[in-house]
Amino acid sequence: MAGHSKWKNIKHYKAAADAKRGAKFTKLIREIMVAAKQGGGDPDGNPRLRTAIENGRAQSLPKDNIERAIKKGTGELEGVDYTEVLYEAYGPGGVALMIQALTDNPTRTVAEIRAKLSRGGGNLGTSNSVSFMFDRKGQILITGSTLDEDSAMEIALEAGAEDFAKEDEAFVVTTAPADLHAVKAALDAKGLKAEEAELAWIPKSTIKVEGPAAPQLLKLIEAIEELDDVQKVDANFDIDVAEMASA
Repeated sequence: MAGHSKWKNIKHYKAAADAKRGAKFTKLIREIMVAAKQGGGDPDGNPRLRTAIENGRAQSLPKDNIERAIKKGTGELEGVDYTEVLYEAYGPGGVALMIQALTDNPTRTVAEIRAKLSRGGGNLGTSNSVSFMFDRKGQILITGSTLDEDSAMEIALEAGAEDFAKEDEAFVVTTAPADLHAVKAALDAKGLKAEEAELAWIPKSTIKVEGPAAPQLLKLIEAIEELDDVQKVDANFDIDVAEMASA
C-alpha cells in the first residue's frame, strides 16, 4: 500500500505487510522486466528502469536477479510477457482502492482480486469509479537525512518538485509523474538519497476508518497485495496508528 498522505501510517503498515509477503522479489523483478521491455535495457537511458533497479537494490534484490530480469525484458532471455492493469475497488468503510497489477493473464488476476474483495468486505468497481478521487503523482520518501527541513525543501523545489512535506523524521517529495526520475536524480546528486521512489495514486482526501472496519480493511489490502500479480494498492484511508498497530 502506498500513496497515502500520512507516511507514518504507511510505513508502519508496510513494515508489517512486507514481513509477511514472500513474493517481494517477484514484484520487484516484474517491474524491472516491464521497464526494460518498454524503454530498453540501459538504465542510463531508461529512467523507469533505473528507479526499478534502485528500488530492487534497496530491498536487497541480488544483482544476478536484476541482470536476468533486464535480459528477459529486452528479449535476450526468454521470459513472460506481462501487461500493466489497473483495477478500481471499494473496501470496508467505503475506502477507495486503486490496485496496480503486472500480469500475464488478466482474466486470472481479476478473478483472484474479486475473490479477495468478496471475502474481505469489498467489491470491484468499474473503470473510473474511484480514480477521480486520486491524483497520479510521483512520490519520493527520504529518511535519515542530516539536512534541516528548509534546506531540504529548497533543494527539492529547485529540482522540480511540486510539493514537499516533513512527516515525522521523513521528507516526502511529490512530483509530476513525468518528473519523478529527474527529480530523484537531482536529489541524489545533492545527497538526499531516496528510501523509496514510485508513481502513486495520491488521494485528494481521506476517509477516517475506525472500529471493526479498520482491521478488516488492513487485512483485505494485505490479502490483495499478497497476490503474485498485484504490485501495490493505493487507498484513501486514515487509520489511527494505535489501531493499525493492533490490527
